[in-house]
Amino acid sequence: MININNVSFSYDKGKTEVLKNISLDIPEKKVTSFIGPSGCGKSTLLRCINRMNDLVETSMITTGQIDVMGQNINSKEVDPIELRKHIGMVFQKYNPFPKSIYDNVAYGLRIQGIKNKKTLDQAVERSLRGAALWDEVKDRLKDSALGLSGGQQQRLCIARAIAVQPKIILMDEPCSALDPIATAKVEELITELREEFTIVIVTHSMQQASRISDHTAFFYLGELIEYGQTDTIFQNPSKKRTEDYISGRFG
Repeated sequence: MININNVSFSYDKGKTEVLKNISLDIPEKKVTSFIGPSGCGKSTLLRCINRMNDLVETSMITTGQIDVMGQNINSKEVDPIELRKHIGMVFQKYNPFPKSIYDNVAYGLRIQGIKNKKTLDQAVERSLRGAALWDEVKDRLKDSALGLSGGQQQRLCIARAIAVQPKIILMDEPCSALDPIATAKVEELITELREEFTIVIVTHSMQQASRISDHTAFFYLGELIEYGQTDTIFQNPSKKRTEDYISGRFG
């Protein structure tokens, strides 16, 4: 689904290299976790996949190529806005719009020009059910989304992301601002969503990566140290640096 081939990335017009020759293939309809200490490049690579780094003027991919569904996403023919229709994003801090619950979920569909109320109603219900939130909010869809709990707001942001039916969902530490109960609900949701979506998640929690991901990539100082099936990475890593990080010797 996603092929990252020899990608290096820099800020400050090439002066600050934050990714160094990264290559990995991310499979379809699986959960892939990026782990590693702060500043190792996890989130930068995640934002490369939907070209969010384009918004930082001094940043650039200096070598390599990223293909999504067989297409080079940095080619001149690719419109980043169109690309992001296929690649949803859920951020570290839940960020619902100051609108109703219904309007939050319907927002992306309306941007795409969908105005039929029945179509929107069906999409909103389908997305809220998909985010395991429908039963909690079905009687207050016109209430402000800002009145929801933190965990509910994050699941609403996931509903908003899946409403436009992307192929891929990127998640940048989606549980870091949540309490353990809300975290468990989001993790359960991610496990269910992988049946329909390809999910890439950045997490600081190795326990979370081991619980929910099929594949795990360990990054350190901008380099990909090891990538493979999660069970192998956590139980029998091939690199000593991976073992040291997982066992808590640094990080």
